[in-house]
Amino acid sequence: RIVEITGGDIPSLLDEGKVVIVAGFQGVDRDGQVTTLGRGGSDLSAIALAAALKADVCQIYTDVEGVYTADPRIVKTARKIPQMSYEELLEMASLGSKVMQARSVEFAQKHGVVFEVRSSFNNEPGTIVKAEVPSLEDVVITGVAVDKNQTKVTVTNIPDKPGAAAEIFRELGEGGIIVDMIVQNVGRGGKANLTFTVSKDDAPKVERILADACAGLEGASASVAGDIAKVSVVGTGMRSHSGVAAKFFQTLADNDVNIQIITTSEIKISVGIALEDAQKAANALHEAFGLNG
Repeated sequence: RIVEITGGDIPSLLDEGKVVIVAGFQGVDRDGQVTTLGRGGSDLSAIALAAALKADVCQIYTDVEGVYTADPRIVKTARKIPQMSYEELLEMASLGSKVMQARSVEFAQKHGVVFEVRSSFNNEPGTIVKAEVPSLEDVVITGVAVDKNQTKVTVTNIPDKPGAAAEIFRELGEGGIIVDMIVQNVGRGGKANLTFTVSKDDAPKVERILADACAGLEGASASVAGDIAKVSVVGTGMRSHSGVAAKFFQTLADNDVNIQIITTSEIKISVGIALEDAQKAANALHEAFGLNG
């Protein structure tokens, strides 16, 4: 975690017309030891320096030309987004888009750093990311995201009483597990069922944690039900437009896509579906919300 940023001699060197090259991905801790910034540290270094120097814009050069309305490998008609808000990119990053790590976007948002994601291989404009973008009345959805690294977990026969679910999630939290989509069924006969998703990589650890947690919950049992895909639509236009959910779910129904789990926020709708339906669902939603161009 970055606690302080200093520009050092960079401003004076720039004033002298010199080109300054700074090593990214690293910093100095309180003991003066050089340490790495972790995953996404290079982008974070650039944005942190831009904040310290009060730069007008920070350009992030990558192997893609910007942020697209969907992953072009999944949706062939995906288009580059000229500009988008921090909120939208944060949602897309958390939903499976791999253009930038969420922590870099969060830092830019906190310090008001405008940045551009663009290609290292050409001079084409990229995607500008900033606090607010001009509102277009007909633009409701900015992009479609697909995350195939999800596993569905179900815990059955949980005592239907306060604190039971909290105990399960406390154990998972202490084990370093990040839980994503969650749904709890209405209890019957004093019992309830809980379904949620976790990263596929965490599935074996989750099984071990839940085996211990369920032992103390009066007959509860857990199962890792298998890998699923999370497909989402994101857009700040959802705040001011009705009918988005209706179109979303009708589009999936028209394409014979069965929904296993749902989660929403103010600017996104996500569903867990079978892995084999992910590409079909993403393409159908991309077209339904007018993102094909």
